[in-house]
Amino acid sequence: MTPSIILLLIFTYFGILFFISYTVSKNDSGNDVFFTANKNSKWYLVAFGMIGTALSGVTFISVPGEVGSPNGEQFKYFQFIIGNAIGFIIVAKLLLPLYYRMNLTSIYSYIEQRMGFYSYRTAASIFLISRTISSAFRLYLVVIVLQRYVFDYYSIPFAVTVLISLLLIFSYTYKGGLKTIIITDTLQTFFLVASVFMTIYFICNSLDLSMVGAFEEVKNSNYSKVFFFDDFMGSKFHFVKQILGGMFVTIAMVGLDQDLMQKNLSCKNIGEAQKNMFSFTTIFVIINIFFLSVGALLYIFAAKNNIQIPLDLATNKPRTDLLFPEIALHHLATIPAIVFLLGLIAATFATTDSALTALTTSFCVDFLGMDKVENSQKKNLVRTRHLVHFGFSALIFLVILVFNAINDSSVVGMIFKVASYTYGPLLGLYAFGLFMKSKKVNDKLVPFVCVLSPALTLLINENSVTLFGGYVFDNELIILNTVITFIGLWLTSKNVAEEYNF
Repeated sequence: MTPSIILLLIFTYFGILFFISYTVSKNDSGNDVFFTANKNSKWYLVAFGMIGTALSGVTFISVPGEVGSPNGEQFKYFQFIIGNAIGFIIVAKLLLPLYYRMNLTSIYSYIEQRMGFYSYRTAASIFLISRTISSAFRLYLVVIVLQRYVFDYYSIPFAVTVLISLLLIFSYTYKGGLKTIIITDTLQTFFLVASVFMTIYFICNSLDLSMVGAFEEVKNSNYSKVFFFDDFMGSKFHFVKQILGGMFVTIAMVGLDQDLMQKNLSCKNIGEAQKNMFSFTTIFVIINIFFLSVGALLYIFAAKNNIQIPLDLATNKPRTDLLFPEIALHHLATIPAIVFLLGLIAATFATTDSALTALTTSFCVDFLGMDKVENSQKKNLVRTRHLVHFGFSALIFLVILVFNAINDSSVVGMIFKVASYTYGPLLGLYAFGLFMKSKKVNDKLVPFVCVLSPALTLLINENSVTLFGGYVFDNELIILNTVITFIGLWLTSKNVAEEYNF
């Protein structure tokens, strides 16, 4: 697979996306189309397309890589996926009916009606900050792969590679927005799913294994342990921690995230939106089983062919997330390499284009009030939306350059983890709003509570071994963050006679 062929494949792929974007938005590129797709999306397209959004390029290369991690992770990620599935069902049964009943464009409008202006802006700001950082991080990790295997060959600087990627995404999303994303994500999810199954086929073929033989090989390997019940206090892999972490992370990062909820709210009614969520959950669980299987097969293939895990060029340490691209692009035939690239590109850009659209929607609705009746007749609203869309593209570009300048995977990993902390306050806000209807928060103090909560959570996490007799947090840390936020809101609230109907 030469860099020239890879580059040609990338631009051909984007040519298809441009054609879809032009076809979808040529007759209607207004704000209703961009924000809600005129609430006319087919639930089955939304369900299938959401797979591409939920499974980023990081998932595509990191989950298989972690299977053979020196930490002994194996299939422990599947415990987290089970928690995800429970979280998806809770979102479908609890949060979606609320959003449809209130006819929301931005899901953070609920906080405005329930708690007040400052609470509302705080919730929207949490999303904007978290999604910008996480989207930049996901794109950054994949751009590293493209830089290493393609653009370094042409001596193109890293910043230019990032700029090209974001300009391509901007150019096919800025007009049609969500209506375009629903179609392009469906196509990209097809490429993603196809690449997973075809990669398994090609690796099995290279190892002279049938599908049944591959299943036995994976089952009997050192990579297939799924459930971890040892050392509840000290192990991050413990079943209970992974299940609880997966469940609450999903409720926060899906149910309270404008990106994924925006797609659900584009369905005609609550029934179709819930069908979408249940179908999506089933596909999501199945596809992750195959991702883990790819990881096991990659390590089996590497061991039989004496392939070493590639080293990070900056730290000279093994990087497990580079094993998949290394094998696909350098040790398999041309067709498997093309399949891998299509899957990687699809996973990456289906996530980034969707996030960019959601960031634009949230800012335009939550901060500029474009959904308000009194603002609907203002001139140049579409032009303003285009500027916001461009602004977030530029912001993601700058954040990626900061990641690259830090050039320390442990520091970058901490930044990503800190970004996820912010969803704890968001979950605390919604939990308080839904379950404490006889309480009214002090609206002006809410921003301080939501800043203090992650800081206290970080402090407790850093000292958890001492404070809790050796206990080590993993993804369930979001529960602690949520509880601290909830307590802070409760302490700064007062009883009211009025009952809320939200």
